[in-house]
Amino acid sequence: MGSPSKPSSQALIYCTYVLFLVIGLFLAWKFRKQTKLEFIHSNRTQTAIPLALNFVASAFGSSILLSYPEIATIAGVQGVITYAACSALPLMGFAYLAPIIRKKSPDGFILTMWVKDRFGLIASLYLSFLTVATMFLYMVAELSALQQVLNSLTGLDPLPIMIVEVAVTTIYTSLGGFRISFITDNIQGAMIGLLLIICSIAIGTNVTIDTSKIAPSGLTKPSLIGYQLILILLVAIITNDMFISGFWMRAFASKTDKDLLIGVSIASVAVFIILALVSCTGLIAAWSGIWVPGDYGGLAFFNLVATLPSWVVGFVIVMVCCLSCAVFDSLQSAMVSTLSNDIFRNKLPLICVRIITVVIIIPTIIIALKSPSILRIFLISDIFSAAVIPTLLLGLVDSLYFVNGFDVIVGGLGGVLSVWIFGTIYYGNAKDGAQLLILVNGLYANDWSVFGTFVAAPVGSLIFMTLCVALRIGGTWVLCKATGRRFYCFDKPIPQPVVLINHTSEADSADIERLSTKAPHATVL
Repeated sequence: MGSPSKPSSQALIYCTYVLFLVIGLFLAWKFRKQTKLEFIHSNRTQTAIPLALNFVASAFGSSILLSYPEIATIAGVQGVITYAACSALPLMGFAYLAPIIRKKSPDGFILTMWVKDRFGLIASLYLSFLTVATMFLYMVAELSALQQVLNSLTGLDPLPIMIVEVAVTTIYTSLGGFRISFITDNIQGAMIGLLLIICSIAIGTNVTIDTSKIAPSGLTKPSLIGYQLILILLVAIITNDMFISGFWMRAFASKTDKDLLIGVSIASVAVFIILALVSCTGLIAAWSGIWVPGDYGGLAFFNLVATLPSWVVGFVIVMVCCLSCAVFDSLQSAMVSTLSNDIFRNKLPLICVRIITVVIIIPTIIIALKSPSILRIFLISDIFSAAVIPTLLLGLVDSLYFVNGFDVIVGGLGGVLSVWIFGTIYYGNAKDGAQLLILVNGLYANDWSVFGTFVAAPVGSLIFMTLCVALRIGGTWVLCKATGRRFYCFDKPIPQPVVLINHTSEADSADIERLSTKAPHATVL
């Protein structure tokens, strides 16, 4: 029993990264002739099964081995089922929303492109900034999870390992683009299955549950936080998934809408089963006495693994590095695509965008070394997504054509402001109200503060947007009456023509790229 020696652990970790680098460089060489557009997306290229594996892999990282067992140690069986279900069901939203958005913006491969078409450049930049910020937080969460795992299982200094991981993923994604991320995600999906099988067998044969601890633990009983999590997690994860460019890039990579529906359906079922199993390790750790109340629940899985034979621990170390590497390269690819397409409008060379991405990654390493709570990181980004996404998605309703970019920006900012207003009223002072925006007390505050936060954010955004629309239209009407001008707020927009590009050969790829840039609604056939 116990962990491998430090030299053995280092050998396992660095050999894993070398393997990923070799695979990445091989794939980069294979895709060396791809165009710039192919480098940043893979629209209409994937069938259902690869798509399902990618959605499964994109939903996971090494951070799931901390956050989901932690839920189990606090909210018990109820929390396990709620968190797994709320993580799986939102994936189905892409099967419904992506086909609608693809019809409205045929050349789109991330949400911000449709937002630009529907609400204009400023609203697109507003969403792009928040999307990059979200991916930054997810990078922090992934590296933080990696260093916490390595500290728990190996005792190694995590900084050199984190630097090597970032360097490896940067090298092969810089050379091969999004396609490599798509393929490594398939590898990651297979790794997750292997990890669950081996760990399940090892835990089942080596860990003994003390049945006398089950009832006193209270983890089988429903609780207030368990019921609150149904709304908190559903709102948080649905809206935050909409923020993740990697999910949209995979949705638009589907060959057909049918492939997308089948792919996300399979992925949703697989994600629920896998996350429920991962979460249950928190219950097993509690009922076997390995985790006790008062300890950090995020390490329950690894405290459990530490009791297993050293070869199992070594295997888990390798799997964690694989998971982290695959997730990090997906985040890097998505960030490059967002920066290149949305922020710099494809006018900046990709090498410059890559350098900017590396610069952004540097502070993620610094913050990750401080070991912030993974759940807290996720929930901070969830608050902003819960405030921003509801008003944006109203743009898909054709009858609300009169809502413009200014309205949705005011709505999103108003949703964030609503959290502060709620917190100020709830706590009775503005300082605590402001701290609610970063969840100083965490998810499991023994009150209604977090629940109220995830009600205030979406509801407040809709209220502020409605008020903005009413004031804008009302003010315009008064101005038009006073000046004798025509009232135009309810004029329907003129549809922009769709240019169909027949992609007949590889020779015309450059022409297609130029035409796609000039024609904002160009579709490659």
